[in-house]
Amino acid sequence: MGADEQESIQDRERNHAADSPLVTAEQIWQDPEVQTYISKSDEYLAAIGFTEHGPRHVKLVSRIAYNIMVRLGFPERDAELAAISGILHDIGNLVARHDHGQTSAVLAHPILRRHGMPPEEIAPVLAAMGNHEEETGLPVNNVCAGLILADKSDAHRSRVRNTELAKFDIHDRVNYAVTRSFVRVEPEKRVIALELTIDTKVAPVMEYFEIFLSRMVMCRRAATFLGCEFELLFNDIRLL
Repeated sequence: MGADEQESIQDRERNHAADSPLVTAEQIWQDPEVQTYISKSDEYLAAIGFTEHGPRHVKLVSRIAYNIMVRLGFPERDAELAAISGILHDIGNLVARHDHGQTSAVLAHPILRRHGMPPEEIAPVLAAMGNHEEETGLPVNNVCAGLILADKSDAHRSRVRNTELAKFDIHDRVNYAVTRSFVRVEPEKRVIALELTIDTKVAPVMEYFEIFLSRMVMCRRAATFLGCEFELLFNDIRLL
C-alpha cells in the first residue's frame, strides 16, 4: 500500500468519525461482544476466588468516573470517555488476571474502532485502561485519573462471593466489612474524599490498609493529577 493510498484511507476514517454521532458509554455497554467479555471475565475470576468484577462493578465504576469528571468541571466529553473506560477496564480478565489492564486495552481497541470512535478519543481511553492497576499504572491523563479513583473506591460487601464467614480470607473480610463506600467531590475546595463505613467487628481498619494501601496511594496520585487533594475517611474519621 502506497503512502497516498494510506493517507486517503486515514482521511476517510477521519471524515467518517466527524460525520458520526459521538460514542457513549451506554452504547458500549449494550454491545453484545462487550457484555460477553464482561460476564466471562467475571466468571473466570470467580473460578480462581476473586471478588466480583462483573456488570455491577463496571457500571458503578463507569458512573463514578463520569460523576468525578463532571463535578470537577472537566468537559462533558472527557467525562463520557471516563465512563467508557469504566465499562471496558476489566475485560482483560477474560485472558488472565495478570496485566489485565493492558490486555483490556488491546481487546477494547477494535471494539471502539467498530463503533466509529476517532483515534483522538480512543487514545486516552486505552491509556486509562492500561494504567488503572497499581502494580504498573500511573495517572497519565484526566480520563485515567477519573477511572483510577472510581475503580479503587469500590470496596463493598456486595462484592464478596464466599457465603461462609468462617472461610473468609483477608480480602473477603475487608470487603465484607465495608457496608458503605462513597466518593465525595468538593469542587470548590478541590477535594476528592473516599468515605467508608466499616464494621470493625468483621475486620479492623488496619487490615484495610494491609491490602489496600497501594490503592490509596494511587488514588492520591490520581487526585493530585486532577488538581485535587485526596481524603480517606473511616466511620467519619479522617485518616488521610
